[in-house]
Amino acid sequence: MAGRVDGRVVLVSGAGSSGEGWSNGKAAAVLYAREGARVFAVDRRLDAAEETRQVILDEGGQCKAFQADVSNSDEVRQMVGACIEAYGCIDVLHNNVGILETGGPVETTEESWNRMIAVNQTSVFLTCKYVLPHMIQRRSGAIVNIASIVAMRWIGYPCVAYSATKAAMVAMTSNVAILHAADGIRANCVLPGLMNTPMIREPLKGMFEDKVESLIAQRDKFSPTGKMGDAWDTAYAALFLASDEARYITGTTLVVDGGITARCV
Repeated sequence: MAGRVDGRVVLVSGAGSSGEGWSNGKAAAVLYAREGARVFAVDRRLDAAEETRQVILDEGGQCKAFQADVSNSDEVRQMVGACIEAYGCIDVLHNNVGILETGGPVETTEESWNRMIAVNQTSVFLTCKYVLPHMIQRRSGAIVNIASIVAMRWIGYPCVAYSATKAAMVAMTSNVAILHAADGIRANCVLPGLMNTPMIREPLKGMFEDKVESLIAQRDKFSPTGKMGDAWDTAYAALFLASDEARYITGTTLVVDGGITARCV
């Protein structure tokens, strides 16, 4: 069904890509536009946001690019103001920003821990803080937060800070959902599993340049389906939660992992 978010304004944070190919944020921004939304594409790197914007414009969609660090309160305030000025409202807030740094409590430095909290957790708090008043005023809105299955369980490698921040995102989302259900606002999380995106491939290139394909194959094998998902799997789940098809769904998590979390071992 086309036009699932027709005419709506969707603010996508982390709308760029960290490397060649489709990131979760870039795919989501393009998919929203394909389904009729006016997209406000935000990224810490303006060139990455502009690249996404150009894809949307080339396909006949509507998009504006904006540079912001969503872990910075002043920049988030300016971002929200710019979106309202450009489009008049925000119907959907899609929080996609996230970084991954591995390690357990012993190996993880305090600097890494604090950085992960700022980027993965504080950013969601800040975007909600400044977007929600506009949604409350209009008594309408949908928030889609992209978390991870590491919020639920161990998936084969230590990432204590990443896990903690993604679990916090799930908890924050359920709080927002209940606090603002009577305001006509829904809030939900998508929990991707192992995904073949630039966020995974780029770090592997830097650390194991000659072993990237074998490591990708290992990740594929870890999935019960025999293959990782990709950015479009995450994007379509987000589109559903943002659309009226999910009008009675709030405060929940939608797992997109090829069955990893359903497997006992």
